[in-house]
Amino acid sequence: MLPYLLLLTFPEWQPHFAFLDTARANEMMALRWLHLVFGIIWIGLLYFFNLVLTPAMKKCDPQLRIRIYPELMPGAMGWFRSSAFVTVLVGLRYFTIHLAVDAKLAGDRSLIGKWFGWWLLVWLLAYVFIYALQLPAKGILNSLWVRVIGISAVVIAASWVVLALNGGPNVSNAHLAISVGGGLGLIMLLNTWGVVWRVQKRLIAWSRASAEQGTPMPPEAERLLRWNYLTARTSFWLSFPMLFFMGAASHYPFLSTVPH
Repeated sequence: MLPYLLLLTFPEWQPHFAFLDTARANEMMALRWLHLVFGIIWIGLLYFFNLVLTPAMKKCDPQLRIRIYPELMPGAMGWFRSSAFVTVLVGLRYFTIHLAVDAKLAGDRSLIGKWFGWWLLVWLLAYVFIYALQLPAKGILNSLWVRVIGISAVVIAASWVVLALNGGPNVSNAHLAISVGGGLGLIMLLNTWGVVWRVQKRLIAWSRASAEQGTPMPPEAERLLRWNYLTARTSFWLSFPMLFFMGAASHYPFLSTVPH
């Protein structure tokens, strides 16, 4: 009774809140929340693989590594690839909402498909070059600087092109920032499913057979480990500009002053 009387006496102690009254606003909040939750799982595991697991595995005794690998990686890769898929899927829905708002502001609903089509085409084309630059190679193509400069040039060029194609007087900062950040996220998703998971399935199977039956790892394992390392490192470094642009979508309007 006493706490209730105190609340009546001091109404400013009572919380004041109200849910948004539009379905679109509540949907976007739910999308942001899911995007953050699954994005944290995805990027957290990416950082764990690059900063903790890979260096630790290099220091492990080979026989110990063979026993640990098939126990650790199936579960880790399950969370890794699933969270990547959900993060990007939710992000695409969020992106199309911004496209729809900008298209409505421009008075042309067909711009939604045009903007999304250009965005997808540009980043898929960029991935063709990035995929090639991540492959194990010999000679000058194996140079760290060749890979860094090549991938950086592709990312900068793709970002410039997509901003040029999707830019305009009625285009918001969120639209343009996600065009770059979301494109980098798409590259990372393609790396996750198109390279890392494909490689890991084989490495897990080989290491399990080696641990249980004593069969040696095939010679191809070394090349696949190198490919996996290069791809994971690329995604690791791309995550930094990706996170910047995704944060800038709502909090740093440096690409457009069009409000949403």
